[in-house]
Amino acid sequence: MAGPLLLRSLWSTGKRSLSSPSASSLHLKSYLSSARALSTAANAAAAAAAAVSPNSTLDPSRLRNVAVIAHVDHGKTTLMDRLLRQCGADIPHERAMDSISLERERGITIASKVTGISWRENELNMVDTPGHADFGGEVERVVGMVEGAILVVDAGEGPLAQTKFVLAKALKYGLRPILLLNKVDRPAVSEERCDEVESLVFDLFANLGATDEQLDFPVLYASAKEGWASSTFTKDPPADVRNMSQLLDAIIRHVPPPKASLDAPFQMLVTMMEKDFYLGRILTGRVSSGVVSVGDKVHGLRITDSGTEKIEEGKVIKLMKKKGTGMVLIDSAGAGDIISISGMTKPSIGHTVANTEVTTALPTIELDPPTISMTFGVNDSPLAGRDGTHLTGGKIGARLMSEAETNLAINVIPGMAETYEVQGRGELQLGVLIENMRREGFELSVSPPKVMYKTENGVKLEPIEEVTIEVNEEHVGLVMEALSHRKAEVMDMGPVPGSAGRTKLSLTCPSRGLVGYRSVFSSDTRGTGFMHRAFLNYEKHRGLLGNVRKGVLVSMGFGSITAHALMSLEPRGILFVPPGTETYDGMIIGEHSRDTDLDVNPVRAKELSNVRAAGKDENVKLTPPRLMTLEEAIGYVASDELIEVTPKAIRLRKRYLDVNKRKTMSKRAKE
Repeated sequence: MAGPLLLRSLWSTGKRSLSSPSASSLHLKSYLSSARALSTAANAAAAAAAAVSPNSTLDPSRLRNVAVIAHVDHGKTTLMDRLLRQCGADIPHERAMDSISLERERGITIASKVTGISWRENELNMVDTPGHADFGGEVERVVGMVEGAILVVDAGEGPLAQTKFVLAKALKYGLRPILLLNKVDRPAVSEERCDEVESLVFDLFANLGATDEQLDFPVLYASAKEGWASSTFTKDPPADVRNMSQLLDAIIRHVPPPKASLDAPFQMLVTMMEKDFYLGRILTGRVSSGVVSVGDKVHGLRITDSGTEKIEEGKVIKLMKKKGTGMVLIDSAGAGDIISISGMTKPSIGHTVANTEVTTALPTIELDPPTISMTFGVNDSPLAGRDGTHLTGGKIGARLMSEAETNLAINVIPGMAETYEVQGRGELQLGVLIENMRREGFELSVSPPKVMYKTENGVKLEPIEEVTIEVNEEHVGLVMEALSHRKAEVMDMGPVPGSAGRTKLSLTCPSRGLVGYRSVFSSDTRGTGFMHRAFLNYEKHRGLLGNVRKGVLVSMGFGSITAHALMSLEPRGILFVPPGTETYDGMIIGEHSRDTDLDVNPVRAKELSNVRAAGKDENVKLTPPRLMTLEEAIGYVASDELIEVTPKAIRLRKRYLDVNKRKTMSKRAKE
């Protein structure tokens, strides 16, 4: 197979020769090398001039703003650790950029974060982004404030669904990514495999409409785990270059400095927001133009249907910049830099902070629309109020509105009877929000996720996701059968390179069909399968789903569940609760073995008699119950059910607790 570098050079030269057939390839190569030499010399001269300038801290030519983008688990956060160490930052622990407790627990990145590092008299503002499709809004809002991107691709897995999503966003903003093939130290990764992955990435660039400049991307090979990067393929670089210096040099060389004017009035688009008990709102963004200093008078602006509206006037109390894993105070900052400001109480993400003489706001961030929604409401079960401290609809609404301010990918719409419709990208994103709320002491009831449909020209459209699955050959049949019930369509299927006995499937599937499937997939593949998904587009509705879930066992007693009652219920299905759990009428305690719901009494105790004691005669042995996590519960509940979330428990229940009311409502639904 011809190497992708040869294919790329032939393709690029062919296109240029069509536009100027008289120019020979030799002249073209000499022209390109001369241009690159002139560009390098100009950059060096600018950097030298900046070094002697008394105002060198504000010189945009010494700045580089770079986002690190990739599919989930391809090594972004580990790479950031190594870059920080290379530049002398003190890292307290691994995955230093994952500062949220849920990120460290789950091993994923949830929110985008900025840090600054210094390298060869240049300042690099690095942005770490999430890899999960559900947190794609974090990627969308930060790619607009950088001039370059490092596209990290696992050399073993190659580009996957989310790689396509993040790359499309980077190319849309005109960024010229640097391709970093990570994990080349793995035994299964060879130079031929790297060439193959590079060719796949090149095809992905071309399919996404990349320009000639973007197609001519530099390629580096790295092992973020071992802490080195190289411009040529190797598995064991020499000791003197066993570091990240070649990647940092490539960033300085290939990422252009920000094009910004220091003389124009100060303007900054807010892309991140934090809240501090002492400083109030901390607004982070890239300075579009001008210079800002501590004490400057500024105001907040936003774009409305009628034009630009002033939100608030204030002054800059603190000016901060992220350095390493901490925040440092600075006196002033110039155009092109990424900084944080405190002193304003009303502006939020998407708003403009500018000098008082500026009357026009910067264009806001465009995000893809949400695809699913859930309804949050007050917990009205008989066990409400036992665990939590925030119980009222007003407190729940205030917390959700606060979340919508800091996370643009979430929309909150107030509904009837103290309920709120929360719209987002996926059940993982909304699950993280619910988990944070329950840790803060909230009690709430949550409806099952509903897909958000569109109607165009009288045709009902639904969100379709691109799914990439990698499983052992013996599990392919089970996976294909389960996905066929969920209206999935296979696009491609083949063996996994370098892994004997593994099969890779590429499918498209409606979002509603994938809700709750991850736990089923893990069970079907015995934990050996990988599944990645990303939003693709809206397509015509694919019809009703097949039977994807059985009925449930519903409690019709109030009190403590007994082992004696569970012993007689075990043959009826799979239990969700252990003995001793508090239950009430309408609470779901297990899954029925048939497709219909069954009302049972789990609090029945063994009666005492004048012949024997209640606990005598039999030793009760029960199968361990299936305890559900929050994400599993979100994917499991049906349309007539709710999830009761408290700080200490996650319970499944029927929407209508009374058995007679349930029967009445089910008849009405059929009519």
